[in-house]
Amino acid sequence: MRSSGSGKSGGRGNHRGAGNDRDQKQGQGRPRKPRPEERRYDVGPGATKDGPKAGRGGAARGGAKGGPKQPQKGGRTAPARPREYEAKIEERNRDRYAGKKEVKLPKTFPGAEQEGERIQKVLARAGFGSRRACEELIDEARVEVNGEIVLEQGRRVDPEKDEIKVDGLTVATQSYQFFALNKPAGVVSTMEDPEGRQCLGDYVTNRETRLFHVGRLDTETEGVILLTNHGELAHRLTHPRYGVKKTYLAHIVGPIPRDLGKQLKDGIQLEDGYARADHFRVVQQTGKNYLVEVTLHEGRKHIVRRMLAEAGFPVDKLVRTAFGPITLGDQKSGWLRRLSNTEVGMLMQEVDL
Repeated sequence: MRSSGSGKSGGRGNHRGAGNDRDQKQGQGRPRKPRPEERRYDVGPGATKDGPKAGRGGAARGGAKGGPKQPQKGGRTAPARPREYEAKIEERNRDRYAGKKEVKLPKTFPGAEQEGERIQKVLARAGFGSRRACEELIDEARVEVNGEIVLEQGRRVDPEKDEIKVDGLTVATQSYQFFALNKPAGVVSTMEDPEGRQCLGDYVTNRETRLFHVGRLDTETEGVILLTNHGELAHRLTHPRYGVKKTYLAHIVGPIPRDLGKQLKDGIQLEDGYARADHFRVVQQTGKNYLVEVTLHEGRKHIVRRMLAEAGFPVDKLVRTAFGPITLGDQKSGWLRRLSNTEVGMLMQEVDL
């Protein structure tokens, strides 16, 4: 049964005083929470005279419920593992790898001791794709060095001495350049012209290396002419010993006899000796206008024009469409293009390089 409170409260006007008494009673019943600097960490559940309870993180945090962190030097450091734990890890690793073969270390190639370059690097520089693509060529047994198929990656070669082939075609490993120009009519077959006429050199300006033409074409003759800085290849391509064939399209006015091809193949007597064609055919006929194809391996001056003129058919227009394995295709007049690795390899194969 509640009391009226008249003895303690003293009436309605003492509410403020009653609140103060209530706060004092609560303060007496519940101890004040100590400030951090006043806390003691040697008391509490599990505490001993030597300090706080040992447990997970106790040494680092100062007790089971936390305490002042110990000063760290040099940044955070991982706690040391117990020796028993390290022993268990070592035993587990032994069991895991027991009975397995040792991993063979890859062969090393000390660059200071071994000469040459890795073959995949040489092939990549020669334009056969990335090094990974060149490694695939080796895996497929498509690469030869001095007549032997390369069976291992990383083989070292000397690009200046070793003969390297891909799919049977020689690789130009040095800094050689090979171009095919569709020479327009009216261009002189020289790299420089003292008279100021348009020449082949006008199509290869701003080149890092000096180029020279392989053979010549008449000023009025159009078609493919090769430019390179590979002196030996250029010499062999024009030497009669190797007999590299050249193909021409000639426009003549007929009618022509059926045995014109036989006459050209048997030989036409010229002022400097006989000249023979290797192949002849009529490509197109429009009325009296004939487009004929002539293939021969000789390289004498104006030889196609002189042969047809001697047979009674002067040439109105002449275009060289092929030089050995290099064809004109759809290359436009006056355009210069770089030969592909395959084309360079076929040229070298043509003259035993």
